[in-house]
Amino acid sequence: MRIYDRDLTGTASAESGRSQETQKADRDATATSSQSGSTASDRVELSSGLATVSRALAAYGSDRATKVHQLTAQVQSGSYNPSSLSISQGMVANALAGGAS
Repeated sequence: MRIYDRDLTGTASAESGRSQETQKADRDATATSSQSGSTASDRVELSSGLATVSRALAAYGSDRATKVHQLTAQVQSGSYNPSSLSISQGMVANALAGGAS
């Protein structure tokens, strides 16, 4: 992801005047090299990797929803028999990892 903010100075109050002059010159050069006739504005470019992440999240969401529906049906029919060993191992592993939520 790239973010272009032409109004962002990025200077701290403790920086020297020379550094601020250099950054101002860089901003001015960027502004003049932009398309003629258009006003300077901020823009964001999202990488193609974001689309991949979005698809993965959507697939995870639908898989999870399917699993929840299956478990709901098993609980309602009385056929859900969870493994007490698996549950206890998961609880201990979670507690040891510090995720007691």
